[in-house]
Amino acid sequence: MTHCPPRPLRVLAPALAAGVLLTTAGCSDGADSGPDRADTTRISSSPLAQASPAALTAAGARAALVTEADLEDDWTQVKNAATWHDSLLVGKVDVADFLTAKADAADCQKLLDRLYDDDLLGKPSGASALTGFQEGDSRLLYQVAAYDRAGLDTSFAWLKSLPVKCDQFTATDTSGARRTVQVTERSLPKEGDARQGLRVTVQGSSGGAPATLTLDVAAVRVGTDAITLTNGGLDGVDGDSTEQAAKLGTARLKDVHAGRTPAADPSEID
Repeated sequence: MTHCPPRPLRVLAPALAAGVLLTTAGCSDGADSGPDRADTTRISSSPLAQASPAALTAAGARAALVTEADLEDDWTQVKNAATWHDSLLVGKVDVADFLTAKADAADCQKLLDRLYDDDLLGKPSGASALTGFQEGDSRLLYQVAAYDRAGLDTSFAWLKSLPVKCDQFTATDTSGARRTVQVTERSLPKEGDARQGLRVTVQGSSGGAPATLTLDVAAVRVGTDAITLTNGGLDGVDGDSTEQAAKLGTARLKDVHAGRTPAADPSEID
């Protein structure tokens, strides 16, 4: 039996640029390994190898990001998505709203904090990439990242509980202004290994005028990796774009797991 030498760990610096192919599972790292090359090719294409995709790399995460071609309507990709933070999401949850379940207030506070910080599922344990798109006053923020499996399961269970725990509550900002927050469940296409969608509405004021921020919030798990997105703004939500991004984004991540380059044209996806 031939034993494969251990592969050196490769670490790729995160960047918001176009990605490259993931290293194919198996003993071969893509270089010519001499007489045994045919054997390693057979191993990497076997069903067992395909069932155990290599760990997500920074290049793979970038390749799995959706593009303008994946989204309907007139979305334009932006370069400053990492700096997006909506001030209407800043506030301290009023614990008095939770008469008999004070612990629920902490979960609702975590939701506001994570939406503001753009880490809906918590901090990634591995590679990650982020991009954003704008259409008028609406924004769509999209991320792909690797997570610890146990932590990922916990985060999905937490998301699923929010429409009950945080159906409606009040948050107060640093100036004392009060905001009413509502959280409801939002259906998603049946993609990936697990999925959870929310519709979050924040009623308050912006620039001294009444304002309502409406967001679609979505997460889809594929193995130990996940895509997350927020979509919306002060003019409401384009729900079709949420579903399109979730569906085609999941297909792109599956392609990366399989060692394929995601299709440039979404019409090429089955």
